[in-house]
This record gives sequence, C-alpha cells and structure tokens, in this order.
Amino acid sequence: MSEITSDVGQTGSGEVSLLLEDQMCFALYAAQRAMTNRYRPLLEEFNLTYPQYLVMLVLWQHGALPIKSLGSLLQLDYGTLTPLLKRLQAHGLIRRERQASDERSVQISLTEQGTELRERARVIPAVMGEAVGLTMQEVVDAKALLERLTANLAAGR
Repeated sequence: MSEITSDVGQTGSGEVSLLLEDQMCFALYAAQRAMTNRYRPLLEEFNLTYPQYLVMLVLWQHGALPIKSLGSLLQLDYGTLTPLLKRLQAHGLIRRERQASDERSVQISLTEQGTELRERARVIPAVMGEAVGLTMQEVVDAKALLERLTANLAAGR
C-alpha cells in the first residue's frame, strides 16, 4: 500500500495519489455503506428503511415539525423527503397536515402507532453500538471529526 494521504489523495511528500485505497472519500463511502447494511436487518423488523428511521428519530426527539424544519435537521431537500413521508404515512406512523395559518406549510406529526414504535426501537442503538466495536470515547471522537468534516465541506473550504 502507498504512503498515507490527506483527504484529497495527496501523499505526505506532496504527490497526488489516484489509488482508491488512498482516498478518504472512499473510506467514508465504504463505512457509510457498511453502517447502513448493518442497520438493514434491524430496521426490517420495524418495516423501516434507514432514511425513514432517521425521520422517526427526529420526530421522536422534537415532536411535530413543519416539513421545512424536518428537512433542515436531516439535511434533505423537499423532493427527497416527500416520498419518505408519504411511505411513513401509508404505514400509519405519521400524519401530514396543512397548517390553517399558512396553507403552504405542512406539519409532520407522529400517530399513536408512530409514538409506540419508539419504545420498541430503543434496542436499535444498543445493537448498533455493539456492532460498531468502538469505545464510547472513540465514538465521540469519530462523530466530532465527521461533524467537523461536514461543516468544512459545507462551508466550501
């Protein structure tokens, strides 16, 4: 394997590497796929996809939200979020209601079934924590690094 490279595939000696294993983007991509694949069988028991699970996490944490706020928290655009919400509504987990005060605003809230699912889903973080195989400090450090990376990229650094 070649010399360790920076996030853009540049070696410590300043040479640009185009080797796949030198690219940080590929390591992130592979880790994201592995994480999502590990979630899949757990979430199938709840009839949820990973993106739907993320929507449910936000609603369990914040309660009813306008779709715009939900999209901001999940960093998803309206076109991506709408089909997810339609499927969750078809499963009886959420309600989508236009606001009387502003017809353009759609409020997303949990149904009783969606609220009850929260208790059953409490096993998921523990199972995933075990699967990750990191110490709590490693998880905290990795999460902080990923959040910094996201902020840097979003800021156009």
